[in-house]
Amino acid sequence: MFKKICVLLMFLGFAMLAACGNRSIEVVNQAPDALLEDATFYSTTCDIEYSAAEYPKIEHPEAEYFEVENPEPVKSTGQIFLYGEMHGVESIMERQLEIWYEYYHNMNMRHLFIEMAYFTAEFLNMWMQSDNDDILYALFDDWAGTAKHVPYTLAFYRTIKREFPETIFHGTDVGHQYYSTGRRFLRYLEENNLQDTKQYLLTREAIDQGQHHNRTQDHAYRVTKKPENFIRAFDSLADQNIMAIHGASHTAFGYYSHMGLPDIPTLAQQLRERYGDAVHSTDLSLYAMVGIVPIRVDILTINEVEYEASYFGEQDISAWSDTFVKRAFWRIENAYSDFENKPTTGDVLPFNNFPMLVELGQVFVIDYTRPDGSVLRTYYRSSGGYWSGMPTTEEFIP
Repeated sequence: MFKKICVLLMFLGFAMLAACGNRSIEVVNQAPDALLEDATFYSTTCDIEYSAAEYPKIEHPEAEYFEVENPEPVKSTGQIFLYGEMHGVESIMERQLEIWYEYYHNMNMRHLFIEMAYFTAEFLNMWMQSDNDDILYALFDDWAGTAKHVPYTLAFYRTIKREFPETIFHGTDVGHQYYSTGRRFLRYLEENNLQDTKQYLLTREAIDQGQHHNRTQDHAYRVTKKPENFIRAFDSLADQNIMAIHGASHTAFGYYSHMGLPDIPTLAQQLRERYGDAVHSTDLSLYAMVGIVPIRVDILTINEVEYEASYFGEQDISAWSDTFVKRAFWRIENAYSDFENKPTTGDVLPFNNFPMLVELGQVFVIDYTRPDGSVLRTYYRSSGGYWSGMPTTEEFIP
């Protein structure tokens, strides 16, 4: 069994954040009704023809993939506030807006780091200065097929533009959507004779990182490049405090063991190794679970005994697991006493992996599906255990 996600919940040392939940941000979704029915509504804003399926290669004569020369910069003295998320979840984005309100208005912060490519963030910065949403619509089109392609994402960015207009975005991921967003931004720079700028070099680097990752599917390459991109952007700000929003597996302190990369430290871990106590990490994943109710109630048989099992749906895990493509969750009702003394395997699954709130004294069945369609059924119980400082369930043999 592969190692499970390690997402460590850290709390900020600033007392003012304790009051974040008291501020309510009005999230206005101004997307047209057609958005909910036809995701191609905004395609007219993209005047470059491309196909994500074709992955056209953007050639550079210098090398197979390009690297910007990056001499050791002066280490920033600012603070880094990392927030882990599940992508595309409305309740999490609403909480992020509440937190950004406090930072923006009460701490005069302006720099928001996002898990997107450099060129995507640059387009967002251009959009922040524009008088229409054409750029945002084009980006939204490019996100089709990803967790970001939901109406809440549009509402999130519109709220930032309306309530926090001086926000500056920084993209630190490899160049996803290099064949669409990246190509379009590169052409914009070329048409404006900006080939000799740092902006052009960083765009080329992000594009080539995206191409390399897409061609090789090398997860180690991506999780190594993300901290490099992050550190360069952060150090360029000298002494500015920043907020960063990334997937929860990247903002956990520890290692990428869940990706089969136990020797590679996470983004948060690498940042802490460089900046020490200036790095703070908070997991917002649990905000996705407020009010979660079962999809249905099934009957599962374990040891020839039938149990009511509340089903909470499936998660796609193909992006970070080489062994499984998805997993499905059941909570076995009123069954803890039947399994509390069963032997454990030593494997653990932290609470924040579950698509619902987890309480002590509960039993779960999780089915992991392999690429060939075969299923591995596993059993976990919440008995008060901790792993890497966070509450976790333990796998047991029924």
